[in-house]
This record gives sequence, C-alpha cells and structure tokens, in this order.
Amino acid sequence: MARGSNKLTGGMVVSRTLKKYGINTVFSLAGASHTHLLDALDKDDFGIISNRHETATVAAADGYARITGKLGVALIISDQGVPNAISGILTAYEACSPVLVIVAEPHTAGIEPQALVDHDAMALTRSISKWSRTVHSVDRLREYVEVAARTALSGRPGPVVLQVPQQFFSEAVERGEELDAPLTDIHKPAPPLALIERAAEMLDKAKRPLIIVGSGAQWSGAGPALRKLSADFGIPAFGNAMGRGLVPEDDELGWSWGLAQVAAKQADVVLWVGSRMTQRMGYGMAPRFAPNAKFIQIDVLGEEIGRNRPIDLPIVGDAMLSMVALNAAMRKRKAKTKTSVKWIKDALKPRLEFIDSLGRNETGPIHPYRLGRELMKRMPKDAVYVGDGADIQNWMTAVIKIKGDRSYMDHYPLGSMGIGTPLALGAAAGAKEMAKEKGGKPRPIIHVTGDGAFGFYPSEYNGAVLAGLKINTFISNDGAWGTEKHGQTLALQRHVNVEFGEVHYDLIGKAFGCHSQRITKPSEVGGAIDAALASKVTSVTDVVTDPEAGHVRKTDPRVQTIAFLDLVTSRKSHFTPDVA
Repeated sequence: MARGSNKLTGGMVVSRTLKKYGINTVFSLAGASHTHLLDALDKDDFGIISNRHETATVAAADGYARITGKLGVALIISDQGVPNAISGILTAYEACSPVLVIVAEPHTAGIEPQALVDHDAMALTRSISKWSRTVHSVDRLREYVEVAARTALSGRPGPVVLQVPQQFFSEAVERGEELDAPLTDIHKPAPPLALIERAAEMLDKAKRPLIIVGSGAQWSGAGPALRKLSADFGIPAFGNAMGRGLVPEDDELGWSWGLAQVAAKQADVVLWVGSRMTQRMGYGMAPRFAPNAKFIQIDVLGEEIGRNRPIDLPIVGDAMLSMVALNAAMRKRKAKTKTSVKWIKDALKPRLEFIDSLGRNETGPIHPYRLGRELMKRMPKDAVYVGDGADIQNWMTAVIKIKGDRSYMDHYPLGSMGIGTPLALGAAAGAKEMAKEKGGKPRPIIHVTGDGAFGFYPSEYNGAVLAGLKINTFISNDGAWGTEKHGQTLALQRHVNVEFGEVHYDLIGKAFGCHSQRITKPSEVGGAIDAALASKVTSVTDVVTDPEAGHVRKTDPRVQTIAFLDLVTSRKSHFTPDVA
C-alpha cells in the first residue's frame, strides 16, 4: 500500500506481479520516471542494481536471465532510453534471452505535442523483440506484465518491451484483487514419439554420430538428459554458445564447437539440439559437414527447422522433453554404445599440437594462451565464464573448457563488442540471488575481454561495487582493435585508425573501487589471477598482451576457432583445411 494510505498503486502491482515469478533482482538506470515503481520494488525487498547505460541495463538483465533461467527485468525511459537500449535488446533477441524491458513513457498529456523528443519508441523495438506493447489503462497493468512475462518465457525465449505511462506507477488501481490470481502455467511442447524412435534408430545405426548442442538446449534444461544420452551411448557432443558445458568439455565426449568443428565433416549422423544453423555453424552445409551426412534437427520453433539445408528427420519439440524421450527410446531398442571417438581426436591432433606450441615463453610479452591456460588451472568448478572481444575470444575458445550447466555466455550471435561487461554484472547479481535462495556462496564470475571491448561500458563496474557483487575481469590489452589491425596489415601492409596507445585500464577499475592490477610479464599471470580470485570485491586485471600475437590468427587456420565467412565462401571451401 502507498505510504499513509490503503491505496494500491501501479508500482505496487508491477512489483508484486514480478515477485510471483520468483524474481528478486531488477536492473535500472535510475531516472525520476520510475520513482514510484522503484519505491515499491525496494519495499518488496528487490535488489535494485544501478546501471549507467541503457544497453548495459538490458544486457545485465540478460546476464541475470542466462544464469538463473528466470525472467530478467530492465527499467529504462522512453525518449532517449529506448534508442540507447537497442543493442542490448537485439543482443537478447538473437541470444533468445527472456528479458522484460519496462519503459517509462512521459505523462500521457505530453505525447505527440511536437516536443523536443517526438517519436514512437515502440516502433524501434517491434522487429527486435517478441512482443512490444503500451499499457493504456492502469487497471490492466497486472494483465500486461503477466502476458509480457509469459511471452518472454514461452517457446523460444526472447525479450519483450512494455511501455508504461509514468503516472500509472503512482495512480490507484481498482482491480487489486486480481493480484491473488494464480499464474498461467507455461507448457513445453512434447515431441512426437514416432519421430523420436526414428531418431534413436538413426543414432544407433550410425558409425560416427555427433550431437550439436546450442542455447535452446540450455534454456529448456536439457543438460542432465543430454549428458546421459552422451555418456550411456558414447555419442560425442560439440557445444556452442550457451550449449557449451551441457556435455562437459572433457576431450572424451565433449568439446566446444569452435575448437572441434574441424572434425564435424567426419560425422555420418548429426543430431542438432536447440541450435540454429548459422554462419558460425557453416549453415549445416558441406564442406563443414559431409554432403551425405544424415541430419536430425530438434527445435521448439518449427519454422527454424530446415533453414539452409534439407533435414532428414525434423522434430518440433522442447529440447529437454525430446532428450528424455530419446534416452528412453535408445534404451528400449537396446542401442549399442559407441566405443571410439578416435575420428575426432585424429582430426583435432594437428590443431591441438600447434595450439600447444604457442604461448609457452617465459620472457617477452604475454601471449593470450598464457592467460587462458593459467585461468584453466585456477577456475573453480562452478565458475561462470563470460567471453567478450574478438581476438581474445578466438584465443580463449581454444583453451577454455566449460563443464557445467549455465556456465558460459558470450556476445554470440550478434557479436556486440563490450556487452560482456554488463552480462557479467547480471550474472554476478543472479549468482548472488541464487546463493541467497539455496545457501552457500555465489558462483564465481570469470569475465575475459579485450581492451577494445572493455572500453564500451566500463562505468558498469560502479554498479557492481555499489551492489557488493564480485566479478573477476581480465583484459587482454594489446593496444588496438587487434582483429582489424592484423586484417588491415595483411591487406594494406599498414593499418589505419585501429590503435589505442598505452592505456592503463586498471586505473579505470580503481576509480570505481575495484581491486585493480596491471601485469606485463608471463611470470606474473598466475599470481595475478590468484590475487583477483582472492579479492573480496570486483577485480579488474589489465593484462598487457603481445600486440603481434594476432597476426598468426589471420594466416594459420589451426588457430582460427571463430570464422567470419559468408554463405558463398563457406560453400566453396572449408575455412580450415584437413591439416587443421
């Protein structure tokens, strides 16, 4: 109730409706427009994380959603806020993250008077969200919030945008009794069992089956069933995006797609689970895959199946329900266990040997592989890895191994540089909330980024420190947009507009109250990681890396783990030849 009265306000309705979804944290770029909503949220014991840019506000809610599986909530304003938030909304849309963006609209009396700002904010978001609407009656706030949440969480998850006239947050609500109504259940579509039995038959008869695991498998909670399928029947899995770690990357049954993709063309039956056939995946086509390979594709969205290539066995259904059914079908037919993944290891051997030979120097500049290897020695088992940047993301894909559910996130597939910082902020807030709910300590957040990417949203560390969150950030500082620098050098024999000069990024962290350090020698890497992990507050470690290391990535396919090729190029030649 409002202070000093028994009035139920719109802000209270929104707060109490969100609480019914188990949400205890929201992300907000302050602003007077949300005053009465923020008041209600605070009184209902929500954690309110302060942000400094609208895209970062939405991306932090995205990171929270990715680690918790709950609906992420971001509060921004309409006029300048929505244009600023576009990259965050689009990142969540492409990554299929359930995020509710609550946009405070100016007082309705001020709409379209040819004011300083006069545009339809919702028109900007309709093509990059699942649902964008404006609430036109304060008495329908509960209904709109529930529909928005259900839309974001149903089927293929994604962001929704709800614009609310700011006066609604303080106005009285007449239909308050509806707050006691139960939430409408969200049901997952089950796969047709006849098709699941056909899939089991195809996998059983395959000599070299392969599972491709994407973010959809993570969102559905398919991890336990996928691990059982892989372990019981010896079927290897390559994980991409949030699909990484659902089958642990142990070099026996699980690998990251980026590292192991050179072996994909050896598979004779490929099972796609919650993964889109994007450019990174070679569009599911030859030569990245064998022309005669048989494909099974499972997706919650029917229209996603069969894009770019024909599918031998299309199955529309939830990934988790499909994997549970597939396990049962494999047991029913007493499917044999595959006894060898030698074909994968043989394909990977030249690549792994070359990767292992790089970055072993004890003197001279720090190679990015040194940072990755030292991190792998020290990353706690329950850590969440957040990747960002271009060159450094390529390097880390080769050496970082993810081994659990909801343990990996990055800027794929949009690739918006810098988004890793607010993703890490949201993940840290989610980890803190989950630890409070379940007991124990929050999961450690490991954030690896480049110096170019770090420059986008460094002020978000202010919010992390204010909220008492712990992020461990490691910046690969090569003094340039490395990917562009080396690309230009190959094309022009010189480079233009790509260098940053000498910047001490640790001082930026220090300004916001972070544990900050700068290292320049290979021998310092391990100790710096130990110090960062041991610190009680968010840490920023500026790792000055070899500015010339990235050249080999442009010239040797054995260290190219992320490709940037169009469909025509992908069809003409594999980006990594047989020797890689």
